[in-house]
Amino acid sequence: MLTTLRRQTGTGLLLLVVFTVLCGVVYPLVVWGVSRIPGLSDSAEGAVITQQGRAVGSSFIGVDPVPADPAADPYFHTRPAASAEDVLGPADTSTSGGSNKAGDSQDLLDAVSRRRAVIAAREGVAPAAVPTDAVTASASGLDPDISPDYAALQQARVARVSGLPVDRVRALVAQATDGRILGFLGEPTVNVTELNLAVANARESGG
Repeated sequence: MLTTLRRQTGTGLLLLVVFTVLCGVVYPLVVWGVSRIPGLSDSAEGAVITQQGRAVGSSFIGVDPVPADPAADPYFHTRPAASAEDVLGPADTSTSGGSNKAGDSQDLLDAVSRRRAVIAAREGVAPAAVPTDAVTASASGLDPDISPDYAALQQARVARVSGLPVDRVRALVAQATDGRILGFLGEPTVNVTELNLAVANARESGG
């Protein structure tokens, strides 16, 4: 009986040591090593964007700019956030998440209608011209990507207020646009965080 107990205890301790090494040392090192592979390291570190040696944002997180004067709004806007206190945003980054409201929710339909009216007035277009992603929140509420259609809708305002030529703004949008994954998965997207940093840099450099 005692011999069996000692054998089982020894086996248990051996398994504890083996799995501690495997799960607590080997596996974390393998994951860390994979994250160092060129092409993956940037994403593993949060895709931090730096300018002049200073972190200015992450290409994974969309930050909706809030102009001091709504009539002088020189930047592109992200999708609305369900966690926002007003109609469009910005998002409350401490409570990231969607609304979980169904497509037939009257509250959701009312919110979409209000967002469409606000965006149409901001961009000077008819409500029917506002694309779907402009009025529907993403699952996280912090999505940095918008559709090319929504970016195109904002180009005229950004050019007018920022003082940049429309062609220059259009070129900046093209630079911030990513195509379909592997050429056929998903839809093209425009990263608003990267785009607004490019607009700010262009304004500082005089175009």
